[in-house]
Amino acid sequence: MCPELTFLCVYMQVLSVFKKLHRTRIDVFRDDEKALAAARLKINEEFKKNKRETSEESIEKMIKMGSDVETVLREAVLQVEHVEENKLLLRPREGLLLENVPYCDEPRKNS
Repeated sequence: MCPELTFLCVYMQVLSVFKKLHRTRIDVFRDDEKALAAARLKINEEFKKNKRETSEESIEKMIKMGSDVETVLREAVLQVEHVEENKLLLRPREGLLLENVPYCDEPRKNS
């Protein structure tokens, strides 16, 4: 494969992960300016820190890491607001809490 084409392909993957992380950041931390700014700073910092990397193996690992981080943000991070003493407000995102099972001290019995 032509080196220019390989570079372009890798560049497009990196850019795709970068954009996806920022879109997810905006969705996950909606209405929380402090968290939005901190996440923006961290994403940009990590990509700038590694912008001179030339090892294809290292770049592929970082692309995988960025994709994994995006998945964790999208699937596991909950936005909670402290509204009163001892009271929190959960702000669920569409598709995040797919199974709503009430808490029970005893294990479920298999049917």
